[in-house]
Amino acid sequence: MKAVVMAGGFGTRIQPLTHSIPKPMLPIINKPMMEHTMMMLKKLGIKEFILLLYFKPDIIKEYFKDGSDFGINITYVVPDDDYGTAGAVKLAQKHIGDENFIVISGDLVTDFDFQKLFDFHKKKKSKLSIGLTSVENPLQFGVVIANEENVIEKFLEKPSWGEVFSDTINTGIYVVEPEILSYIPENENFDFAKDLFPSLMQKQIDLMGYNLNGYWRDVGNPESYREVYEDILNCRIQFDIPGYKKDYPDGTLYTASKYDLDPTVEIVGTVVLGENVTLKKGVKLSNVVIGSNVTIGALSKVRNCVLWNDIEIDKHVKLDNCIICNNNTIGKGVTVKAGLILAEGCEIGELASFEQDVVIWADKKIEAASIVSRNIIFGSRYKNSIFENGTVFGTSNVELSCEMVTKLAEAFAVQLPIGSTVIVGRDDDRSSRMLKRAFLGGLLSAGINVQDIKSAPQPVLRFTLANDENLIAGVHFKRSVIDPTNSELTFFNDNAIRVNSALAKIVEKNFFTEKFRRVEYSKIGKIFDTRYKTECMSYKYAIEKTLDHSSIKYANFRVVVDLMHGSAAEMFPSILNDIGIENIVLNSYYDEQKLSNIQALKKRSEENTSRIVQSLKYQMGVLIYPNVQKIVLVTDKGEVLDKVKALYCVLYLLNLEAKSKKKRVFLPTWAPDIIYFENLIIERGKYSDFKVEQLKKYDLIATVHGNFSFKEFSYTRDGMYASLKIMELLSNNGVRLSEVSTRIDEFYYKAFKVKCPQSLKGKMMRKFLEDAKGKKSSLIDGVKIWENESDWILMIPDQYRECLNIYIQAKDEISGEALYNSYNTKMAEWSSKEG
Repeated sequence: MKAVVMAGGFGTRIQPLTHSIPKPMLPIINKPMMEHTMMMLKKLGIKEFILLLYFKPDIIKEYFKDGSDFGINITYVVPDDDYGTAGAVKLAQKHIGDENFIVISGDLVTDFDFQKLFDFHKKKKSKLSIGLTSVENPLQFGVVIANEENVIEKFLEKPSWGEVFSDTINTGIYVVEPEILSYIPENENFDFAKDLFPSLMQKQIDLMGYNLNGYWRDVGNPESYREVYEDILNCRIQFDIPGYKKDYPDGTLYTASKYDLDPTVEIVGTVVLGENVTLKKGVKLSNVVIGSNVTIGALSKVRNCVLWNDIEIDKHVKLDNCIICNNNTIGKGVTVKAGLILAEGCEIGELASFEQDVVIWADKKIEAASIVSRNIIFGSRYKNSIFENGTVFGTSNVELSCEMVTKLAEAFAVQLPIGSTVIVGRDDDRSSRMLKRAFLGGLLSAGINVQDIKSAPQPVLRFTLANDENLIAGVHFKRSVIDPTNSELTFFNDNAIRVNSALAKIVEKNFFTEKFRRVEYSKIGKIFDTRYKTECMSYKYAIEKTLDHSSIKYANFRVVVDLMHGSAAEMFPSILNDIGIENIVLNSYYDEQKLSNIQALKKRSEENTSRIVQSLKYQMGVLIYPNVQKIVLVTDKGEVLDKVKALYCVLYLLNLEAKSKKKRVFLPTWAPDIIYFENLIIERGKYSDFKVEQLKKYDLIATVHGNFSFKEFSYTRDGMYASLKIMELLSNNGVRLSEVSTRIDEFYYKAFKVKCPQSLKGKMMRKFLEDAKGKKSSLIDGVKIWENESDWILMIPDQYRECLNIYIQAKDEISGEALYNSYNTKMAEWSSKEG
């Protein structure tokens, strides 16, 4: 048997540790990570290794050479492009020959007994066997379900939490028969999990899964790198630490060479020293691994740290839970609270102090006595990912600094042609203005022109983007409605749809690797400043052209509108007046202080709107949120409709409108479905990563949160148009909103969050799925289980936070509370039990 080792990844998520070395070469107990795995396979008799390289291949070649120093033979394959995991293995076909072979990643740490996998493969006469294991967080892996005969039945690569159906994952360890290579096309990007496995299953070639017991960790980010060391030093993995062993009263020392340490040096826990390490008097080491050519000054204390090579540490230094990369100098008296990652080539001045969890990228100089409280390069929020559903969130001027957003603009601009134009807008917040100006500089430096519409509602920006073929993308800056200290940057493609997760990952990769494009002077971008007047006039004209405002005028429609100090303040009142709608507009000016407490503002706005509508006998009231996307409806009787009833009122009105021709509606999976509308074709699905071709099929796209998109005008959220459209529907059908509200039958609907650590999300998905056996269920988004025709529960693990999103629908409150209590009890049991 031969071994094919995948060692070509960029290591983007583990930056800055991989700033100058490929991830498989990261040291684990002073040897490259991939060396430990290769030596485990060597012990099983495997001597022929094929290494698939891509990123910084020369570093790996220089270390391993032909393999003779390690008692093995190594063949290197370096693709000229990214061919995917299976495509890369295909390139090695001539070296693999007619033997079966094992495929394994070079960036994992494990103590699996591979012989058991080999024996299983042989016993089952399998063509392809996949090593499986259970993990706490399955998001970065392929989730798998195998039947009692170990045949893989279901497979999903790198799911979102809403798609996870088990905590059993694909380890990326495969035993493969050579004929399987014939199913992989040559010179094409082809992945094992995304392409080969589904193809084989479709051809009814069984994929076998074997559950491997023991320790396994994909070292994907700095936290997991730290945790591997913690697990090794605390004996959670079978790992033989090489070298000379010496016991001390409070610990054990392993050294590459025999050292005569000064008697004042204190060893606590497990300590590992590489070659040529100098420890001065009074040094205290506690659970530390130190590489070669390292000096630690007198009376320094180093605890729970990993130190690589060629490091100079002066006296009286205190380090706690740090990763110190190669070629660093740390001055005397430096204090680190916990969690520092110091990339290579840095110089830390004396008496500098570091707050918790700071990351310093390569080749930085920290002045003496500096107090470092945030990352040098980018905010701590962005260690692993930047985007959440097309939006970047962060504390203004801390996580979202000017430097950070400039580099984010440069990373985004790499995907755009030189000379293309991006539309950029903002709300009235001072942080939005500051960050937008920094962002523009990044775009211009990459040769991107900017249509700057200054302060304008997001729907106006998206409408302009969707209807101007000269615009290739859009970005909008606004203050967070939830947290006034946070800002949000939302990115849109040329169809005004939020950028999808695939593009977001490419931008993140460019950001972390600093893959930017700096154009020559003559190609620097230009700013076209329209002061939003042109865009606003086009938007207003389109609304007036699309709406049947004659029916609204004829109905003598009167409305109270609360603009909640948002960016619709300058535009929406004039639209109402132009259409001829009698109106009272509240809070039509920017107020930073009132926006700082959105809940208090919402409550006050609801009360005032309700009171005015009732007292003046107006037909309707509407609150338009500051982001101009979400609305709250108030009936002519003053009833403030909750979000579920508001959705059903709009569906009821649309159903009246669709008597002559049925209309299509898209709702998220968590939207209630208890009421049937005979003239509406309602589809429920996953509410993310839309394509414009998909959205064009529907007349209405809505959520349960007050968001409505009417395709006749735009397929993007727009609180202004939605408000006007609802007025039109009421006028056309001669009904009042209070009448519609009374016709909506009462039922039970509840949405809530349950705290759940990342480590238990996969298990909870599996338990929900097991509980669904014998019942009607769906895995479109999370796990949805029907108890009967009307009652169901849906569980979607939150993609970014440590909680589960739970939705329950039932015919009445008694049934709903019973379902709620039943699953609350089950979830408590599942989270507390093993297995």
